[in-house]
Amino acid sequence: MELRHLITFKTIVERGGFKKAAEHLGYAQSSVTTHIQELEEEVGKPLFDRLGKKVIMTHYGERLLSYAIKIIDLHAQALSTDEEPTGDLIIGISESLTIDRVPPILLEYKKTYPKVNLTLKSVENNIVSSQLQNGDIDLVLVLEEEDWSLSEIHYEKLIREKMVLISPPVIEEDNRTVLYTERSCSYKSVFDAYLRYKKMDVKESLDFQSIEAIKQCVRSGLGISMVPYFSVKEEIESNKLRGEIVAPEHPAIATFLAYHKDKWLSPSMNSMISIIRNHAENWI
Repeated sequence: MELRHLITFKTIVERGGFKKAAEHLGYAQSSVTTHIQELEEEVGKPLFDRLGKKVIMTHYGERLLSYAIKIIDLHAQALSTDEEPTGDLIIGISESLTIDRVPPILLEYKKTYPKVNLTLKSVENNIVSSQLQNGDIDLVLVLEEEDWSLSEIHYEKLIREKMVLISPPVIEEDNRTVLYTERSCSYKSVFDAYLRYKKMDVKESLDFQSIEAIKQCVRSGLGISMVPYFSVKEEIESNKLRGEIVAPEHPAIATFLAYHKDKWLSPSMNSMISIIRNHAENWI
């Protein structure tokens, strides 16, 4: 089994097709096709279904992909003699964290390690595991329920976040609409539990793509929401929003740093992990 065949296979999955993989790797498309044909012949099973111009990974392909990623990482680790962080680093980030937590981290990292090609990807909480497993991201900073854990993921709880119930600056008499950041939001269940505890009569709910959209809609009087305190600290202090801090005995969420247990920690990953940990010590 040749390493270049595995790299070609992984690149097809990452780039979404044979043609794009060929362009990325600098091969002729026929060479990419040959690599996959030889790999399929060696494993004795089809790795892709060819549906017209579209290719879809088979069940066998999905199984091989996890091993291919490990082999490629181990090969890079064996040949690595340069400890200076270089190359690509892909970080998955929960949208909420981009408001306050992440920018200082990125600024320091880019200044300290300019040779690293840093890429940010928005993550969906329900597919974080598969994104790490497939190598779509190297590290993830994610907001999850504080008891979050996944069997194949190494995770560190950086901070238990303070939660706050936000409402418009002007009191509304009939404020029974709740605003969620999508149904898959990690703290929807936390919000719902608090609503039950407060015995709030909810009239309707609306889902939004971002906390920024929620903040604007709450300010306009559309409804109420629950978000991490750090994401609305400025608005509460300037009286643009009213905030009711959720008592610590109630369920909460936490910010986690995570990566796959089998992932080789390259110099670029180790340096990013170190910077994240240092910043997290000053989070409140």
